[in-house]
Amino acid sequence: MLDRIRRHMANPESHHRRIASSFLLVSFFVLVGKLAGAAKEMTIAWRYGISETVDAYVFVFTLVTWPVAIWFSILTIVLVPLVAQLRVNNPAELQKFRSELLGFTIILGSSLSALVYFTFPYILNANWMGQSVSALHLIDEFSSGLAPVTLLGIVISLFSAWMLACGHHRNTLFEAIPALVLLGVLLLPSTWITEPLLWGTLSGVAFQLVALSVPLKQRGELQPPRFSFHSPAWKGFWNAIGVLAISQSLMSFTGIIDQFTAANLGTGAISTLSYSDRVLALLLSLGAIAIGRAVLPVFSDMQARGAGDLKRTAFQWCTWMFLLGLCVILVAWPLSPWVIAILFERGEFSAMDTTSVSDVLRWGLVQVPFYFAGLVLVQLLASQQRYGVIAFFAATNLLVKILCNLIFAEWMGVAGIALATGLMYVWSTICLYIATHRVIQPINKYE
Repeated sequence: MLDRIRRHMANPESHHRRIASSFLLVSFFVLVGKLAGAAKEMTIAWRYGISETVDAYVFVFTLVTWPVAIWFSILTIVLVPLVAQLRVNNPAELQKFRSELLGFTIILGSSLSALVYFTFPYILNANWMGQSVSALHLIDEFSSGLAPVTLLGIVISLFSAWMLACGHHRNTLFEAIPALVLLGVLLLPSTWITEPLLWGTLSGVAFQLVALSVPLKQRGELQPPRFSFHSPAWKGFWNAIGVLAISQSLMSFTGIIDQFTAANLGTGAISTLSYSDRVLALLLSLGAIAIGRAVLPVFSDMQARGAGDLKRTAFQWCTWMFLLGLCVILVAWPLSPWVIAILFERGEFSAMDTTSVSDVLRWGLVQVPFYFAGLVLVQLLASQQRYGVIAFFAATNLLVKILCNLIFAEWMGVAGIALATGLMYVWSTICLYIATHRVIQPINKYE
């Protein structure tokens, strides 16, 4: 085994070496970003504790960034394989397609931001969730103020996907910028800025957009937007985006379901789930984001060039990531209360809050090995453009999530929501493993 590893690491053409080196680099960038996010959450906990303010902010921020998450997921899955094919088969069309895709993205982001600004305050103020008057006032302020985040986030998603498709990973490092800016704003004296959560979030997202634009412009990969659809590459884009828009909408809707489920569990439930999710996101991202962004460009390039044993490589990394996830559970389960106490237990965040959040975090750890392994299988399906399979399992995941939320949230409270997510990923990974064995076959690009 050690000899094989040394041979792969010494061979510049080895696909395992490309994946491993990208994995380590992206892991470092993710670690920086998540540490910044953890510092931000520590500051929010110190300043607000578990309160209506945090409930309202997290609830609205989740809603306004929901279309952003969908768009980024679609772009990552579609754009990376598409760019790999264009580079091999039609490199002259790449620049024109970039300009037109930027124009489309600006129109999409502007429309969604306007929709958020004009409709969300009325929808959320209907009080169909049973919120207090003070909570509804906070939700109204955040929903209007955070509407521009949707437009900025949509464009950021495109720039990040471009970087990823070109094999660059600085976009992952730049994801730390919003958290760092918000952290700085929250540490300012309270009399300086009246709404630090709102203005810190807006400023941070704007700085991230600028940071992404500069290197793209320097490499000549950022052209002025064109509001047309003349590039032949649109055909491949539209063929995939319809199915993926449905599947990613369904998958991202699980987070919305969690917010509404927690909202019905009483004051502080959304905050408790949010603090737990922030710590869990650090653990998941170090493996999941890193491996997802490391393997998809390599898988797509292997598929476009017909190089190597793609299926065998994917299953090897699937096994390794599952074992890594098991190690994360063994380490993180006993350390959860200690980690939560160190991160959050100060100011308005009490020892009782530590107990509540750490209990939710432990049940959330169930998803880790299955999430890691399943993500590799999704990238394998995406590299071969099996979007229908991905969409089908996204739909079944949503059904499993809703059913598990209804059962376990009623029985276990907020911890039941975390367990429901874990069971959803158990189901998803088992189904993906069976499906990839049956449907994945080498695609001959010369046929």
